[in-house]
Amino acid sequence: MFKKLRNKFLILNLLIISVMMLLSFGSIYLIIYQNVRSTIYEELADASEFYGKMDGNFNSQDLILKSPHRKKEDRLNELYERSISFSILTDKQYNAISKSSTFKIDDSLYEDSLKKIMQQNKTVGNFKSKGYNWAFAVIPLNIGYRIVVIDITSQQQILNSMVYTFIFVALIMLIIIYFISRFFANRAIKPVKDAFEKQQQFISDASHELKTPLTVINTSVDVLLSNGTDTISSQSKWLSYIKSECERMSKLTNDLLYLTQMDCSSNNLIFSNFNISEVVENVILTMEAIIFEQNISLSHDIEPYLITHGNSDQIREVVMILLDNAVKYTNKSGSIYISLKKCANNVLLSITNTGKGIPEEDLERVFDRFYRTDKSRSRSSGGYGLGLAIAKAIVTQHKGKIYVKSTLDKETSFYVELPFIRL
Repeated sequence: MFKKLRNKFLILNLLIISVMMLLSFGSIYLIIYQNVRSTIYEELADASEFYGKMDGNFNSQDLILKSPHRKKEDRLNELYERSISFSILTDKQYNAISKSSTFKIDDSLYEDSLKKIMQQNKTVGNFKSKGYNWAFAVIPLNIGYRIVVIDITSQQQILNSMVYTFIFVALIMLIIIYFISRFFANRAIKPVKDAFEKQQQFISDASHELKTPLTVINTSVDVLLSNGTDTISSQSKWLSYIKSECERMSKLTNDLLYLTQMDCSSNNLIFSNFNISEVVENVILTMEAIIFEQNISLSHDIEPYLITHGNSDQIREVVMILLDNAVKYTNKSGSIYISLKKCANNVLLSITNTGKGIPEEDLERVFDRFYRTDKSRSRSSGGYGLGLAIAKAIVTQHKGKIYVKSTLDKETSFYVELPFIRL
């Protein structure tokens, strides 16, 4: 699907660019072509005047081409010195009377030129003869016509070269633009593709997580219905299963709703400056009894009165998630170390626990929703793999950073960086 979308984007992009290049190159070519034709008409006018004076039949009123841009003497001198041109004087039936040229011209060229000019039946035009390109003008006279012919091979070569150059440049540009567009199209589509894949995975994981408690509830209800005569106290085990799974489902749905609110930024939280040192210390006091029961040693180094900007309840939730996560994954008789310090312009919170550690390939995915490095252990502890995703969403909303470092079979450290506020 995304490959087709990218290809459609590339085709549309190349079509638009091709049309723009065609219009641009066409406009440039048309302007230059008009300038070249104007120069050719100018030279034809000069040639007509030049040869008219040579054969004594010049009449300024008979000229159909005017050339006022340069001095007449300069134009005639350039025509005499550089332009290959000739003139054929004919009667009313186009029979040649005389031929004139400043260069030595073969008679066959005169004859071939007159033949091709008569075939065109035009007053002004061009033709090709003897491997050269020629432009002509037919000037009506009292005795017949004067046909003036000038060599325009160089001008035609310029126009042809422009066409070939434009085609070559257009092809090269299209190839380059294709690869550039492909590169940026892939980069543009990648976030959409990743989001779509995550959404699909999210739906699959959420369905799977809901399926397990629903199965337990359904089974327990079937057992209760099959023993309808029993007392409630005798069936308390099945009722306890139902209650436990309902609580798990309630926690799951609450976490999902919370993440949805974070994604949509629909929650209008009040942000203010608060003492994050007090928040971390309060979380430690809350969790101290649980940590002691797990036979885990706890040490901490909290720098006092560190101020940051945000919502204190949400930051408290982040600290609670990270500390709870550390307790779950600390090995027996292990240790947890909490540090809160000012680092440059940030407040840096780190929570380190000894234990199994996180494999390197899982480090980038630990903050993904429903992702768990140890699925069996997470299920036994009641987790769904949403805690770290919630923590990341909160920290991101506070314009901070959260990341993890781990050494296998040694320790794991989670870090949170938040802006430091100077009062």
